[in-house]
Amino acid sequence: MFDRKTASVLTTILAFAGLLALVWLARLPIIAFIFAIFFGHLLEPIAERFQGWLRVTRGKAVAITYLAIFGGLAIFGITVGPRILEQGQRLSETLPSLFEKIKTGSIAWQFGSQQGWSTQTELRIQNWLIGHQNDLSAITQNVTLRLQQLAANIPWVALVPLLAVFFLKDSSQLRRSLLELIGHSQDRVFFEGVLDDLDTMLATYVRAQLLLCLFAFVAYGAFLLIMRFPYALAVAAIGGVLEFIPFVGPLLTLGMLVVIAFLGGYSHWIIIVGFWLVWRGVQDYVNAPRVMGKGLDLHPLAVIFAVLVGGEVAGVLGMFLSIPTVAALRILWLNWNRRVPTRKAA
Repeated sequence: MFDRKTASVLTTILAFAGLLALVWLARLPIIAFIFAIFFGHLLEPIAERFQGWLRVTRGKAVAITYLAIFGGLAIFGITVGPRILEQGQRLSETLPSLFEKIKTGSIAWQFGSQQGWSTQTELRIQNWLIGHQNDLSAITQNVTLRLQQLAANIPWVALVPLLAVFFLKDSSQLRRSLLELIGHSQDRVFFEGVLDDLDTMLATYVRAQLLLCLFAFVAYGAFLLIMRFPYALAVAAIGGVLEFIPFVGPLLTLGMLVVIAFLGGYSHWIIIVGFWLVWRGVQDYVNAPRVMGKGLDLHPLAVIFAVLVGGEVAGVLGMFLSIPTVAALRILWLNWNRRVPTRKAA
């Protein structure tokens, strides 16, 4: 027979395991809600500006904000979008034949003749590619599977702006309802501090990431167009999106630039790599500190560790959510430490 303490521990463990299982089963709607919160924090200052300038209700300000945002995206899509889509389609049509050349090793002769390699070097590279054909095929299949999974989740992505409407329109009411559930005065002060710090952190992180993505798209696009790099705008758009993934995204962009340069026979790839190194210095040490400000206040080593752990746990999504998760845990820890002396004094 179990005693009461052992039964209580087992019940707690089972309840915690059941909660984790429920979260795992409902992970897609939970992720959609998380990104809706991010999207709402991104649009919050715009809605407040419209509400103040036009002196309208909160709901009308949110509607005007959505019209302005999607109107701007429509203009961008009409002006620049067709060229990006055209280059993206050409790149997608070219990739299968390029992968086939890699698997057969014939890419070694094609690129070697352009770079002036010796016959022995070309033969060694061809033999290496043929010897690792199974590994290359596995990588290709893995990338294809990830893209298919991403396409399957598009309906959840489309749900994010709709959910964000409720967070934008009723954020103050939701906050007030949450705090009303907490009766104790000290607990209320603690949760108010946590919510305030979380709002500041999330707003800073989301807006900073969007600005950094925009900076990356403009920088990559301008330089690659000047250098007449193949599929310049499509590559710049992908590089801008990859900027959302801290630390790993820029490395993937570099790999993409080098691979396209090699496979496309682009001879100035060293200049492209040099530009990437210079751009990372500007983006990481000039742009990022200015747009991030003091909202996160995380050590770079903690950021790298969080991104790597998040990637192992939940892939690309884990990489993106790792930094705000660590920042949220830091906020909870700091507010709890401020709360403990207050309780002892009481």
